[in-house]
Amino acid sequence: MARFKYTDNSQGLFLPVNLEAQLLPGTFEWTLNYLIARIDLSIFNQNYHNDEKGAAAYSPTVLLKLIMYCYSLGIISSRRMEAACKNNIIIKTLAENSEPDHTTIATFISTNSEAVKELFTHVLLQCNELKLITGEMFAIDGCKLSSNASKEWSGKISDLVKRRNKLENMINQILLQHQKLDKDESVKSKQTPFKKTMGDDRKRRERHVERLEKKLKKLDEFLQIAEHRIGLSGKEIKSNITDNESAFIKSPHGYIQGYNGIAIADSGNQVIVCAEAIGSGPESGCFPEMLDSLEENMTTISGDTAPLKNSLLEGDTGFFSEKNLQEAQSRKIQVLIPDHQFRRREAYFVDRELDVVKKKKYTIEDFNYDEGKNCYICPAGKELAYKGNVKSRDNKSKKYQAAKGNCLHCQLIDKCISRRTRKNPGRALYIAVKNDQESLSDKMKKTIDDPAYRELYSRRMQIIEPVFSNITYCKGMNRFTLRTRKKVNIQWQLYCIVHNIWKCIEPLRKQYGV
Repeated sequence: MARFKYTDNSQGLFLPVNLEAQLLPGTFEWTLNYLIARIDLSIFNQNYHNDEKGAAAYSPTVLLKLIMYCYSLGIISSRRMEAACKNNIIIKTLAENSEPDHTTIATFISTNSEAVKELFTHVLLQCNELKLITGEMFAIDGCKLSSNASKEWSGKISDLVKRRNKLENMINQILLQHQKLDKDESVKSKQTPFKKTMGDDRKRRERHVERLEKKLKKLDEFLQIAEHRIGLSGKEIKSNITDNESAFIKSPHGYIQGYNGIAIADSGNQVIVCAEAIGSGPESGCFPEMLDSLEENMTTISGDTAPLKNSLLEGDTGFFSEKNLQEAQSRKIQVLIPDHQFRRREAYFVDRELDVVKKKKYTIEDFNYDEGKNCYICPAGKELAYKGNVKSRDNKSKKYQAAKGNCLHCQLIDKCISRRTRKNPGRALYIAVKNDQESLSDKMKKTIDDPAYRELYSRRMQIIEPVFSNITYCKGMNRFTLRTRKKVNIQWQLYCIVHNIWKCIEPLRKQYGV
């Protein structure tokens, strides 16, 4: 019978450990340690006021290396970072054998907005030295992430008032029920077989009422200072009691309460050149702000006064609007942003629609315009009367709508009106009001229909989508732990810095021959 050496993992050991030897050349931790050592972090010192009094503070160098390495492992909670400093040898090495508590870590992250922005620029300069940024083509997009706020506390002001009144009625009913139970002597004296397991029933009921009263108090405090939030469409959007700067956003995984992390990546090596977090699902409203950041950062990197003169910026259909195109033209920036219907104009899509013509809904082309009556005639022969001009975001259009009784029992309703509007049907058409001069939107539609530009636009996903996959899936930085846009923006920029530092590993490995 074979014999094996005795082993015992339960036995403690005292081993000599050289912390510097834990950072193997060519790894992320080695790259992080190398780059942070080359960056001037004096701007972080402005938050410290212990020159003459107070205890010594942890160095920003230590905290930055600790936080960004933990982020790269998907450790985004300050409490988990505190625990990792005690049992992870790599983190202990980067933290230089210090063990900051979670409060110190969280405070450092949330109070260094301008310093983190400057750190982002310094890391870009390092990327530029390693020739990772070309400046030829950029892609912009947004990544929707959950925030430290519950979507259950979201709603329009009127909805929150109804919820508050409903909660107050519930509390009153429960209190009346409890008073009735307390007066019932037979119930009070009755012994049940579950009394030992359930404990004191009165205390349990009191705790229940106390929890409901806390919720009511939270709602009352919010409603006293709350104002209606207006979205890009000009209509009211949902507020949130926990973090009112976050938004109720539709993401690929359903509706979330969170922020939209906007990033612009360079086509050379997918380096993020500017990043901002916004509390809005629609992305078009942040386009001018992102152009400001892009021009500022590229000017700092290249030293050129017009760094985007020969560059191209590509965006998805969420950024398409006349206002955004005019903004880019005023800055003399070339952009390629298609309209929402550009896919439907592709040849293979048209052929595909011919095969499923039975499922096609009626469009404007299926309605006939009567110039004398200024109305449209639907395929069923009913009139859609003119209801005036309306404005949606930056677009003006004429509204034509059918009488609701005409559509209620129409045999063609399945091909005309979606199911979600069947309760109160009335088909409407919105005819865009065009100026005599050709708009930039019309020019962009013609541009994107050019096969050469279509092929050029197909590169957008190759530039920006892998960036978000690396941040959220590969690194595990898939949610925000802070509240308010200012603090979330710090965390989003730190996520992007981690991504950019990861891009520096291979060039530094070649540079040092490791």
